[in-house]
Amino acid sequence: MAKITKKQKEAQSKVDESRTYSVADASALLKDMAYANFDESVDLAVRLNVDPRKANQMVRGVVKLPHGTGKDVKVLALVTPDKAKEAEDAGADYVGLDEYLDKIKGGWTDVDVIVTMPSVMGKLGPLGRVLGPRGLMPNPKTGTVTMDIAKAVSEVKAGKIDFKVDKTGIVHAAVGKVSFDAEKIAGNARELLTTLVKLKPQVVKGIYIKSIYIASTMSPSIEIDTKRFTE
Repeated sequence: MAKITKKQKEAQSKVDESRTYSVADASALLKDMAYANFDESVDLAVRLNVDPRKANQMVRGVVKLPHGTGKDVKVLALVTPDKAKEAEDAGADYVGLDEYLDKIKGGWTDVDVIVTMPSVMGKLGPLGRVLGPRGLMPNPKTGTVTMDIAKAVSEVKAGKIDFKVDKTGIVHAAVGKVSFDAEKIAGNARELLTTLVKLKPQVVKGIYIKSIYIASTMSPSIEIDTKRFTE
């Protein structure tokens, strides 16, 4: 069993496990607990009352975090030559087509998001086994398959993220860094949670959000009150 360090014990002692917190209080507590010598990521874990095995209960969507992710997102734009300059001007890190398709075939996936055009999707089909497990396959529903390449790239760079419930019914998403002001962490968290509520499947009756936890890379998790996440 791994030994708990003094700093970990100190952080854990600040969390009252007998209560749940508002988003604002949890965000402030995260900053108070931070002790790592790097800028920790802040993540939300939301357990939903859904069965992801059923198509009508699959929860998937996109959200533009108002304060960004705090991460330098690497974007690959797989586009035809006539769209290359548009992608470059919007801030795409890598722009091209056949040369990058060949690199991906060889196992290269050193990007966070891939943006492409409808006409290119046919070429990406054979790469599904490489891109799918890594969550890199472009999808019209997330806005990453579009003719408006500039808008797609700009939104991703500005903090647009996509999320999907996993097979255990949990949505995991990064909502910032501990270096953010507590208000910005809370604002991003509320935006994601509000978006999740809007995506509630019609077949789900009663409780939809079963639990919400927020944590940074090195901190213990903090339970958020499912009825107070707008606070």
